[in-house]
Amino acid sequence: MPRFPQHLTGSGPTNPFPGIKVLERRLGREIPHRLGSNEGLDMPHRALREHFGDALAEHVYCYGDAEALGIRQRLAEQRGMPLEQLLVDAGADSLIALALRGLVSPGETVVTTAGTYPTFGYFAQGQGLDLHEVAYREAPGVLAPDLEALIAAAHDTQARLVYLANPDNPSGHLHDDEAIRTLRARLPEECWLLLDEAYHDFRDDAEAPELNQALPGVVRLRTLSKAHGLAGLRVGYAIAEAETLALLMKVRIHYAVSTLSQAAAEVVLDHPEEVAAHIAAVKVRRERLAEHFRALGAEVLPSATNFIGIRLADAELAERVNRQLLEAGRLIARPGHPALGQLLRITAVEDALAPGRLGILERALR
Repeated sequence: MPRFPQHLTGSGPTNPFPGIKVLERRLGREIPHRLGSNEGLDMPHRALREHFGDALAEHVYCYGDAEALGIRQRLAEQRGMPLEQLLVDAGADSLIALALRGLVSPGETVVTTAGTYPTFGYFAQGQGLDLHEVAYREAPGVLAPDLEALIAAAHDTQARLVYLANPDNPSGHLHDDEAIRTLRARLPEECWLLLDEAYHDFRDDAEAPELNQALPGVVRLRTLSKAHGLAGLRVGYAIAEAETLALLMKVRIHYAVSTLSQAAAEVVLDHPEEVAAHIAAVKVRRERLAEHFRALGAEVLPSATNFIGIRLADAELAERVNRQLLEAGRLIARPGHPALGQLLRITAVEDALAPGRLGILERALR
């Protein structure tokens, strides 16, 4: 098991503002008179009510539940996992920042794949960490994070943390559960594995019980931004051993997830059939999109996400196509890292399948 940073062990910092929901649970009763709260509880919110309605206005007065118990209870029941192995924060990005803040000290080394989700590197460098990147494994029809290279780099650099997006962004590649467990077993004992599973819900085996297990030395990150459609409200969750999450709670921004975000997430989680229907529709569109571009001779990479990746002949062509599409009001994604300059990423929304919508790309492939 990797060790925790010394300044966070022992008594360490504690959350000075647990919030009224947490206090009520500790007391075992409701606190009806909030005479010590400074959140503007008597603000009439006439304009807000007129614009959005009374139901929304009722969610804006108070800070959210610092422990997001309602979301965690629903996830625990649906995913079949212990409540104490779940932590909710303001999306996967905030969870990445939280993991780095809580598990790695400034000056230590973290390892990732060159060109994978760039927010990880952004946060790592901002925290004063030594960012070490390894190349993707490339072959015809393959663009995958190289697990062997990550393992070797972790040992060579005495890394404190390895980051892996699985399924990967932007390639869409998926490593199976056995590969992930093998990766964890072969990393240095004191090295954490930060497993970013933001696109987990779109993999075909997403409901497998073993994929919801907390693994020693691993922090799994998930989000309600993709399959649940709540990107604008910023809700994500981590799965890890209770001891690890208890330490992360010491340095978490305690009211990062608003009362409104929590209420909306609970409503969506209470209707899993709607989420399941959305996931199924995305998968159909993803395959239609992939088949369409394969028929045009494009190299479409396998994807377990809500997008497809198309690898063009070179970075210059990809840059030109991307620029022309943007000038025509069609925003797709091209990774900023030079190692992946030839890749274009297209989200499997209905608009992408509209005839002629991606005509600029289609003509470039002919």
